[in-house]
Amino acid sequence: MNCTASIKTKVARINTGEVFTYDTLSIAQNEFSAAAKALSRLVADGVIRRYKKGVFYKPQQTAFGELEPREDELLKKYLFKNDSQVAYITGVRLYNEFGLTTQISNVVRLASRDKVIKTKVGNLVVKPARSYVPVTEKNVPLLQLLDVIKDFKNIPDMDKNKGAIFLKERIEKLPETDKNKLIDFAKAYPPKVRALLGAILEVLSLNELSTSLKQSINFLSSFKFGISESTLPTLSNWNIS
Repeated sequence: MNCTASIKTKVARINTGEVFTYDTLSIAQNEFSAAAKALSRLVADGVIRRYKKGVFYKPQQTAFGELEPREDELLKKYLFKNDSQVAYITGVRLYNEFGLTTQISNVVRLASRDKVIKTKVGNLVVKPARSYVPVTEKNVPLLQLLDVIKDFKNIPDMDKNKGAIFLKERIEKLPETDKNKLIDFAKAYPPKVRALLGAILEVLSLNELSTSLKQSINFLSSFKFGISESTLPTLSNWNIS
């Protein structure tokens, strides 16, 4: 099968509204020029649309006209590289999805270990955030929980006690292997993250895990989170107020 026929076959398998790039189509370096011409012909024929240089989508027709791709589809270009996740969504957009804040922001933060991602996607302004450990698809949910702890005091209009309960319930439901990973990842985060995580683990009677965190924190350090002791009775053990 020549390059043009291969491109048409691959594009035919893509769902309407889905965004794709050259990486998505797994184009060999020596076929790049031919692939670019094939994609340009598909754009001219109306089969696909070019959103921006190197980014395409299959148009979705509705009774109200043609739809542009959803913002979450457009973000995938920055979250994945060669089908591997390299960044993840964090910040207010994530905390809104978690139900921790009612605020909706047109700024979305993408955390990556190695990339500084600054761009505009649709109506969204994309700004960079730091990932403290390498990003993989499996560890993203754990990193997002740790980000909630890291940003706990600054999450807009969040009830601090409800935030603590959210974390406790999410952590309690994690498989044992993920709880251990969470501890390992937390050691790369600031001490305040380890302290609150440790207090939550202690409430859940996961003392072996919490002890390993306590050993990584200066015993003279103190932290403020605005959580009541009735919500987390172990706060004083970690110098948290």
